[in-house]
Amino acid sequence: MSYTPRLKDKYTNEIVPVMKEKFQYRSLMEVPKVEKIVISQGVGEAVSDRKLIENAVNDLTEIAGQKALIVNSKKDVSNFKLRKGMPIGTKVTLRKDKMYEFLDRLISVALPRTRDFRGVKSNGDGRGNFTIGVKESIIFPEIDIDKVKKILGMDITIVTSANTTEEGKALLVEFGFPFKKNKE
Repeated sequence: MSYTPRLKDKYTNEIVPVMKEKFQYRSLMEVPKVEKIVISQGVGEAVSDRKLIENAVNDLTEIAGQKALIVNSKKDVSNFKLRKGMPIGTKVTLRKDKMYEFLDRLISVALPRTRDFRGVKSNGDGRGNFTIGVKESIIFPEIDIDKVKKILGMDITIVTSANTTEEGKALLVEFGFPFKKNKE
């Protein structure tokens, strides 16, 4: 018997029937799904300290369980002492099982560890995708706080196949994503 992530099973067995009924989809293929998760970090201080980018790559690789890439600048910006091709950030794109594993850890472990956590803002991009900003990467249990030189934030973009923000939000709510409650 092969291993499948917990949220992947939940999607197949619980979320698809609920979404199909809620939005009156005619086919199982119409039900939105999470396609990929992109995690990115901007490391602007890497312009003056090259070691920061290596630490950021190592930390992001630990969090994602997949090797992070270095993102280089695309143009010169003299105000920031930045030249084209200098490393200024890291990113990693997760798909399939690793994506579900990360989403599970994000929802059940990392976000609840955030100080004064009251939920995630539910601003989508209008096409069913959501980006959340995390101020401190140390909320992930994979990061050893004692070894961190500089605490970096990250942007986590959850890309879904939903056509509207409403459908994308409903999908993430079914996964157990902690959105802020609107004050009425």
